[in-house]
Amino acid sequence: MRKRRPRKTAPSDRPEPQSSGFDALELSPDLLAALNEAAYEQPTPVQAGVIPVAKTGRDVLAQARTGTGKTAAFSIPILERLQPRREVKAPQVLILVPTRELAVQVDGEVKKLGKYTTAKCVAVYGGQPIRRQIEKLAHGCQIVVGTPGRVIDHIRRGTLDVKHLTCVVLDEADRMLDIGFRPAIEKILRACPTDRQTMLLSATLAPEVERLSRRYMQDPVHINCSSTQISVATIEQRYFTVRQEEKQSTLIRLLQREQPQQAIIFCRTKRGTDRLHRALQNELSRIDSLKSAKLACIHDDMNQRDRDRVFGDLRNGQVGILVATDVVGRGIDVSTVSHIINYDMPLDCDDYVHRVGRTGRMGREGIAFTFVTADEGPQLTAIELNINRLLERDSLDPTAKPKAREVVAEPVAEEPAAPRKKRLFPMKRKAGRLARAGGKAR
Repeated sequence: MRKRRPRKTAPSDRPEPQSSGFDALELSPDLLAALNEAAYEQPTPVQAGVIPVAKTGRDVLAQARTGTGKTAAFSIPILERLQPRREVKAPQVLILVPTRELAVQVDGEVKKLGKYTTAKCVAVYGGQPIRRQIEKLAHGCQIVVGTPGRVIDHIRRGTLDVKHLTCVVLDEADRMLDIGFRPAIEKILRACPTDRQTMLLSATLAPEVERLSRRYMQDPVHINCSSTQISVATIEQRYFTVRQEEKQSTLIRLLQREQPQQAIIFCRTKRGTDRLHRALQNELSRIDSLKSAKLACIHDDMNQRDRDRVFGDLRNGQVGILVATDVVGRGIDVSTVSHIINYDMPLDCDDYVHRVGRTGRMGREGIAFTFVTADEGPQLTAIELNINRLLERDSLDPTAKPKAREVVAEPVAEEPAAPRKKRLFPMKRKAGRLARAGGKAR
């Protein structure tokens, strides 16, 4: 017997939306029902700021850290403004993101929020057969989510029509520019209609981001929901001073003490990630309290299918400890991550912010630990200045209590010493001696 394909939920099948904090935003019943079902209760500051403005069609330049609900902030007004019965079947919205993982996440969020609408969304990114994406685009969709490189591929092939877009979103714009996507982004924007709506969302407003907004946006409304501190105040942040050769043993003792619900351990290199993963597999299997935790690792050298599988297991709670490079440092929203461990110090302050931002998502509590070697003190100080916060020093001594770093007072300035006499050049010294003797320099 032939199985019937599951029918897409029709708007008439949706439950009646319950009262929530989103009522004041005057959203459609379809969206309110989806928000209720997804357990959205109150709009975050970036959602409360972006949604009313974006619904009017104005360009939006929003600055907000990760973990603040940016995806829903632009997805909700997009779904509200879609034209389901438009004669042209080409996509109406293009959402550009920096990584494959973020493309998958945004695609899933749009589909979840658009559950009771007729909106169709397609994700296009590298590491996946392009033929399958071409087939999905050929069947028609209203929204396309993609990485700049793969979007350019589809435009060149003629499989993605961007001439009828009404809205373009640049999500994690600072990250896209950091990894060299500026030429591709500009090429895409030049191919789009000039009368489109543009939404640019970024954790920081670096000079390159501002230049991009000035060139390709029309009188954008600037919404700043960022701050000098990490956006999620519920994240507790501590550090350990360790020797390089003691990192692994310190990590194992820390995991034994903390018993994390779900932890991400960040390493700086792919080789280091693999090495630590193998070591933990060997060591944790001998520890009764940790041997049941499923361990996984992820980095750029893994193929897309394996990366998707690991992320799926992480979201489903099947992975308890993930060893990773910064490939997951931005954009991945896994609300159950309770612990972040910076096994290797991040290369810059932004990487620290985005690593730590993987926990404490959407108001939940979280804790982050950073291992600091003797020569990494200046990097720790730079991070503290960037987030405007002193990290607590932790210890695995059960009798010790975490304490904040003390700021070293500047030494009191001493009375300046009398200035030394200025040394003269040899000929000037000789002239001086002759003058005093009543002679004359030759």
